[in-house]
Amino acid sequence: MDSGGSSDMTLAFELEALKTLADPNAVFSGARQWTEYVGVVSEKPTYVVTNFTRKHRVRQDFFSGPRGVEESLENIKSQFDTDRHVFVGTDEDDVAVAEATGWEFLDVKDAAEAAGWTLATPNEDEEPETTSRDDWP
Repeated sequence: MDSGGSSDMTLAFELEALKTLADPNAVFSGARQWTEYVGVVSEKPTYVVTNFTRKHRVRQDFFSGPRGVEESLENIKSQFDTDRHVFVGTDEDDVAVAEATGWEFLDVKDAAEAAGWTLATPNEDEEPETTSRDDWP
């Protein structure tokens, strides 16, 4: 992905954006080659983010904690002093939050195309349904 010529960047993924990617671990591993810090922010409770990142073996430098996305981005920006702060999201709400906090916004589909990340197929990240077994009493 073209990082604008500088690897002095903090990259934050909104959890829903990260869920649209086929291999979040590979995305984070690759992003570490051209960013200083990479992590996840979300309006969801901390345990939801933690469960997702553990399941996909994503090692993050920061996460939302009990804060919302806007407060998290403001906090991260003050703690991680890099030339650029880029927020990867999915919708107009994410654009508005990025603008309100002084972060650059990048749509996950555009980021995936530029970086060569594979988007997940629909329902790929959902747990498989359990079916009843005829051979089980």
